[in-house]
Formats: sequence, structure tokens, C-alpha cells
Amino acid sequence: MAKRAGNEFQSMEDLMKDVIKKNKLTKGMNQISVQEAWAKLMGAGVVSYTSKVELTGKTLVVKLKSSVLREELSYGKEKIIKMMNEELGEALISKIILS
Repeated sequence: MAKRAGNEFQSMEDLMKDVIKKNKLTKGMNQISVQEAWAKLMGAGVVSYTSKVELTGKTLVVKLKSSVLREELSYGKEKIIKMMNEELGEALISKIILS
């Protein structure tokens, strides 16, 4: 185990970010964050008709069980992108595909 130089202290958040970055877990953590943000922002009604939420690059792919809901959500794509990015704290999403 490597010793630290001096008496440096890091917050738990900084340590976790380092571990995630060093172990190349960022992509998986972003997937989980996106799924949680979708559930939080869209509510139980929309989530019950959602079969899959996946981040592919900067594109959010959402599979819906209802064509009516898909049509309704398609009118607010820009708003959804903005809300999701605000919830995530960074601009991870630039496009949404509803299928």
C-alpha cells in the first residue's frame, strides 16, 4: 500500500470519484444516474410505461410501451433534455430517441 505524502485528507466524495475514474466505471455510473433521474423526473405514471432507459454516447434512448405516451413526450424533448442534464449536474444528454 502506497503511503501518502504529508497529512492530506480527501473527502469521501473525492475518493469515490478517484476510484470510479481509475477503474473506468464512469460509463456504468452514468447509466445508473440517468435511470434514477428519469424515474425521479418523469414520475410513476411514465415509469410504469417505460421498459428501458439507456445512455448511448450523448443520446438517451427510451423504450416506451405506449405509443400515445411516446407521442406526448416527443413534443417536449428539449425540455426533457434540459431537466435531465440539470438533475445529473452535467450535460450528459444532447439527444433523445423515444421508441
